[in-house]
Amino acid sequence: MSEKFNENYQKLNDIAQKLRSQTDPDIDALVPMVEEATKAYKQCKSRIEAVQKALDEHLNTEA
Repeated sequence: MSEKFNENYQKLNDIAQKLRSQTDPDIDALVPMVEEATKAYKQCKSRIEAVQKALDEHLNTEA
């Protein structure tokens, strides 16, 4: 799994779009899609937290 925010965010959007557009849900694909989305979400969240921490540290040293 990539650690790049944009790639993981796009993966989340792709999975959400697949789920929204299904007229007949593919139950067999649901669990793997949710697992993949969960991993992508965790990577996005981790990256956001790291950037927030770096910004906070940078802004605090500037003051």
